[in-house]
Amino acid sequence: MTEAHAIAQIPMRWVGPLRMSGNVATTETQVPLATYESPLWPSVGRGAKVSRLAEKGIVATLVDERMTRSVLVEATDAQTALTAARTIHARLEELREVVRGCSRFAQLLGIRHEINANLLFIRFEFSTGDASGHNMATLASDALLAHLLQSVPGISYGSISGNYCTDKKATAINGILGRGKNVVTELLVPRAVVSSVLHTTAAKIVELNIRKNLLGTLLAGGIRSANAHYANMLLAFYLATGQDAANIIEGSQGVVMAEDRDGDLYFSCTLPNLIVGSVGNGKGLGFVETNLTRLGCKADRAPGENARRLAVLAAATVLCGELSLLAAQTNPGELMRAHVQLERDHKTAKVGV
Repeated sequence: MTEAHAIAQIPMRWVGPLRMSGNVATTETQVPLATYESPLWPSVGRGAKVSRLAEKGIVATLVDERMTRSVLVEATDAQTALTAARTIHARLEELREVVRGCSRFAQLLGIRHEINANLLFIRFEFSTGDASGHNMATLASDALLAHLLQSVPGISYGSISGNYCTDKKATAINGILGRGKNVVTELLVPRAVVSSVLHTTAAKIVELNIRKNLLGTLLAGGIRSANAHYANMLLAFYLATGQDAANIIEGSQGVVMAEDRDGDLYFSCTLPNLIVGSVGNGKGLGFVETNLTRLGCKADRAPGENARRLAVLAAATVLCGELSLLAAQTNPGELMRAHVQLERDHKTAKVGV
C-alpha cells in the first residue's frame, strides 16, 4: 500500500451489550467504538450494563428523518425573491418529479426558505434511503436549482450550498428543523441499580444535569444543546461504522433530561441531528462492513430500515456514555481516578506487561 493510500489505525473495541427497544428495533447487542480515549469503552460499558438491568432497556424513538441541502439564488430585489419563493412552494409536486428523475432513492419531503435583502435561501429536505444522503441531496439540489433557474423569472445562480442546510456546523436551524435522524432515547433506572452500579442517587444526577448541562451550557452560550459529551460517543461510533466524522458537529447538539421518580432515575437524551448511513462512502472498508453486519445493519430490509436501526443504536450508545459520565461526576474525584487507572491499564495491556 502506498503512503498516499495508507489507512490510519484507531483502537476499536466492542462494548456492551446494551439492551434497546422502541419503534425501530428491539435488540440486545454490543456496539463498536473506535477511539484513542480508552476510558470511553468501560464508561459506555457501564451505561450498557445499566440498560440490561432496566425492564425495557433503552427505549429509542425515531421521531423524524430528513437530509437537507440549501441552495442560494439572487433575485433582482426582495419582492422578486418573495414572489419566487411563493412560486417554488406552489410547485412542490413538480419539483418532486425532478428529484425522482435523478435518483432512485431520494424523495423531496419539503422546502423551507428565508429571504435576506435580495437573496433567497432555499432549504430542500429529502429522504435518502439507507444512505446518510450528503451526495444524494446535493445531486438532487443541483437538478432542482437548474430547473428553477430555467423556469422561475427574476432569479440567478448564487451557490449550490448556501449554508442554510446546515452541514457540519452548530446552528439553531438544525436543532429546530432537524437534519438527519431525530431520535429520543429514554431509560428508567431502578433505585437499586442507580446505587449499586452508578454509585450515586437519582437526585444527585438530576441536580448535576440542571447545574452543569442546562445552566452551565446556557452561560457558555451553547446552541440548542445541553449535554456532557455526546460528541465522544458519536465520534467513536461514527469512525467504527464508516460515517462522515465531521457530522458530529451538528450531531452532538442535543438535550439531556433527568427526573427523580421516587428514587428511580428517568434519564433521556434527545439527538435531533444524527447523520448516519449503512451504505455509501466509507462503507466499503472490510472492518466497516463487518461491524455493520454484526450490528444487523446490512440485512435484507426495505430501503431506509438499516440506516434507522443504525441511528437508534448510535443514540442508545450516546445515552450509555452520557449517563455513566454524569454519574461519575456526582462523586468528587471519581472521574479523574477512573481516567488515570483505565489509561494506565490500557498502556500496560499494550506492552504486554
